[in-house]
Amino acid sequence: MKAFAIQGYGKQVTLQAVEIAEPTLGEHEVMVRIQAAGVNPLDAKIRDGEFKLLLPYPMPLILGHDLAGVVTRVGAQARRFKVGDQVYGRADDGRIGTFAEFIAVKEDSLALKPATLGMPEAASIPLVGLTAWQALVEKAQLKKGQKVLIHAGAGGVGTFAIQLAKHLGATVATTTSAANIGLMKSLGADIVIDYQKDAFEKTLRDYDLVLNSLGGDTLKKSLAVLKPGGLLISISGPPDLEFAKRAKLSGFFQLVMRLLSLGIRRKAKPHGVNYSFLFMRASGDQLRQIAALIEAGVIRPVLDKVFPFQATPQALAYVETGRAKGKVVIEVQ
Repeated sequence: MKAFAIQGYGKQVTLQAVEIAEPTLGEHEVMVRIQAAGVNPLDAKIRDGEFKLLLPYPMPLILGHDLAGVVTRVGAQARRFKVGDQVYGRADDGRIGTFAEFIAVKEDSLALKPATLGMPEAASIPLVGLTAWQALVEKAQLKKGQKVLIHAGAGGVGTFAIQLAKHLGATVATTTSAANIGLMKSLGADIVIDYQKDAFEKTLRDYDLVLNSLGGDTLKKSLAVLKPGGLLISISGPPDLEFAKRAKLSGFFQLVMRLLSLGIRRKAKPHGVNYSFLFMRASGDQLRQIAALIEAGVIRPVLDKVFPFQATPQALAYVETGRAKGKVVIEVQ
């Protein structure tokens, strides 16, 4: 099959077109002929080697986490899907590789594609949708009447999280550039802060939750907007001990993760707030709930660009510029 892979880690490494064997199919997996794949900053981070100690992939490594496509085969013990089903999902850690014509995925990591979406739109959802769901619903248990600040509202996670938070009944503030203010309001944001002009930490107060996807300086400033007992969730790090335990890392790595998050946890303590790192996991069950919201018109995907399969390296380079509004997708078929 055709795929795009890297031969080693590094910021200057480029995706290369390769011919590679179709993946083997496990008993509880389904084979999906990929028709569209989402492109995420996480793909660049893995290429750079940021997770090589936690997720030691063999080379060559096919990148890509989001997929939408058609089931072509099912494993001997797989029961959820049949050949011909249109599905979407986030590939499993340890077996990523959606920048390809085929992928084998655990059936529990997939769901039927939202009926109202085409393949490119469906492929834009899994990683950002699951990230927002696990942050707002699962971890924060966001409730009606609470206040949440979602950083980088025009990004993939931001555009989805704003809509989900509004559906949950929260007051939503977000940060973005002036060019994106209209988009943010159309998605439901109540307060939109132009980060190039205004300091969010001087404007917002007594928030229940902050969802951070930016660098360390923004992370520290976010503590000031939270009320006592509030929660700061970061998807950009640093990792913490809770993450290490859930990932079943060794005692050594648990200690490392604890030390990595020590600085922000110490800064959070005087504010009376809590810090938590989120590394999203695949979940077909949550994708089914997300599909229901999409089909009901509660949440809509926001696509910036759709690239052809042969332009996959250019699609990843575009994501790395940080200028995308919403998601970038490649059409494989």
